[in-house]
Amino acid sequence: MVLSGLLPDTPVINVLVIVAATGFIWFGSGWLEESAEHLSAFYGLPAVVQGSIVVAVGSSFPELSSVVFTALAGTFDMGVGAIVGSAIFNILVIPALSGIVSDGHLETNRTIVYKEAQFYMIAVSALVVTFALAVIYVPVPDGRALTGQLTRPLAMLPILLYGLYLFIQWQDVSDHEATDDVGGIAVGREWGRLAVGLVVILVAVEQLVGSVESLGHTFGVPEFLAGVTVVAAATSLPDMLVSVRSARADKGITSLGNVLGSNTFDLLVAIPIGVLIVGTVPVDFAVAVPMFGVLTLATVLLFAFLRTDLWITDVEAYLLLLAYVLFVGWVVAESVGITHLIKGA
Repeated sequence: MVLSGLLPDTPVINVLVIVAATGFIWFGSGWLEESAEHLSAFYGLPAVVQGSIVVAVGSSFPELSSVVFTALAGTFDMGVGAIVGSAIFNILVIPALSGIVSDGHLETNRTIVYKEAQFYMIAVSALVVTFALAVIYVPVPDGRALTGQLTRPLAMLPILLYGLYLFIQWQDVSDHEATDDVGGIAVGREWGRLAVGLVVILVAVEQLVGSVESLGHTFGVPEFLAGVTVVAAATSLPDMLVSVRSARADKGITSLGNVLGSNTFDLLVAIPIGVLIVGTVPVDFAVAVPMFGVLTLATVLLFAFLRTDLWITDVEAYLLLLAYVLFVGWVVAESVGITHLIKGA
């Protein structure tokens, strides 16, 4: 329903809402990026922490809200699918676009490669293990094979791992020597801009996702296909705008840190939060594992490109885009029954 029923739910209105919401997300992400940059300079945060914590958590609010809403509605698998689809979009599309718009190559460093990227791989593995424990120890009574129940104790495992991630980042902040001039930064105003930017992004993405879902129902797009592609890309729009802005400003570290930090937050915090709110949610391991397998391959591809000469070239950027096109093609093939690698999708 568009704008809580204030406007008619028609394809034309939905398209107009998508265009308007995209504009609001653009402005909100600009406020988020600028306020995060000023606050990070004021508190002496290194660029990688700015991208992977401050900006990443803020721009991940749409994914967090989508998991909470789907968990409350009893469609947790859709929320997980949107999160994983969003993570694949973040890993393949956002670094590619950032590399294309940057002045020359998108530069990175060993901190991004050996800390952020590798910890993100650990996050993917940890969530797969958590789902496996749910299937092994809390199977759904009289349910389908490979279906388990995520409980609050199991959900705490990835959250505790994110606590370790925050501890590592805190250690980096302690070792960092700030060199920026922080004079003239109004801290209260910047925190206010950050909060307003988050609210604008959250409301705009909610309307955008609702309109996209409505169009999907109108034109008969399968729910699974819409969830892991269109809805995932819609919720990733703030991440994309923030990262592309940073790359265009020659801040490749912040751009890539936002991508990896946002994905780490989504997997280790956003999904478990939905479980903690509801209490127990079912997970279909047969659907989750193939998607996590694709996410792992995408992460390995990005890691290889990042490590090679510590930058992403234009050729590598276009190869990342090609990989995402192949992923979408595979999901379409699954939705129409050409392939059957995802059981029960």
